[in-house]
Amino acid sequence: MSDTLTSETHIEHTMGAGCGCGVQESLGDGRTALDVDPAVKDRNLKRLRRIEGQVRGLQKMVDEDRYCADIMTQISSVHEALRAVRRELMRNHLKHCATAAIATGNGEAEPMYDELIEMMYKLSR
Repeated sequence: MSDTLTSETHIEHTMGAGCGCGVQESLGDGRTALDVDPAVKDRNLKRLRRIEGQVRGLQKMVDEDRYCADIMTQISSVHEALRAVRRELMRNHLKHCATAAIATGNGEAEPMYDELIEMMYKLSR
């Protein structure tokens, strides 16, 4: 079997019904990504754990009545860290999920275009 045929079969098999995301249905709680680079996943999990610690630090700062400007500076750091995770996730979504949906040519491209436009609109607010 050729690599192209194998890839096309994999794409057709993994496309979610009615969803342009190229997701696989998970067991019970929703959709899962088509593919995630393990190094990207590891980086994102490390960032999120660091963010979790930063948020706990913010709670402590508020509890201790720390100086408002210092708290807001820390909030800004958390925002930037979350933006970094979002950039990684967007890149993965475009590289795997969107590319697979658009490449199928069987009606999955239009829902993906709509999803991407909606995401860009929401993220730009």
